[in-house]
Amino acid sequence: MITETLLPYLAVVLAVVLVPGADFTIVLRNTVIGGRGRGLATSAGVAAASMLQGLAAAAGLGALIMASHTLFAAVKWLGVVYLCWLAAQALISARRGRYRDPAASAAPSRWAGFRQGFLGNATNPKILIFYLALLPQFLTPGAPIWIGIAYAWLLPVIGTTWLVLIVFAAVRARALLLRSPVRRAVDALTGVVLGAFALRLATERS
Repeated sequence: MITETLLPYLAVVLAVVLVPGADFTIVLRNTVIGGRGRGLATSAGVAAASMLQGLAAAAGLGALIMASHTLFAAVKWLGVVYLCWLAAQALISARRGRYRDPAASAAPSRWAGFRQGFLGNATNPKILIFYLALLPQFLTPGAPIWIGIAYAWLLPVIGTTWLVLIVFAAVRARALLLRSPVRRAVDALTGVVLGAFALRLATERS
């Protein structure tokens, strides 16, 4: 019965969503850099990638990727490289410490924010592992595919709601976060956190 599995599944999803990860870090930094618009665009990119992975898992494509060591390793190492690149950008920015006045500079691209959110999530194999290893535990055998998709999409729906709340909270504190010493600290912390995620991803066994 759906009612018997939905609440336990929601509890697991909430636990996964509330633990800060790479998506959280990228959204927070983009909000500080570009304001609410870029933060929301980044959140939308995360949601789009997560929904595509959920759809792929429900359609069986995710299992194909997991079964192929080469494909899975390619996704994994693409994620490592991308996280390292984002980490390096943040650390270089923190080291230089030269920031333009947001009022005097051109508005950062929302498309760039969407792209960063999408790629950061799409190249994280843990999302696919979540869908393929955990989701089936809450589905009854022979359940229609639409049930699987609906359950899978609860993750991006709840996750995006959480990220949007983070965006609005960061916007309220943006005046403080844009101060040069604080922003350098945010950039340095972002670089360290994303680098740590990249290292952990690189050292995990496929």
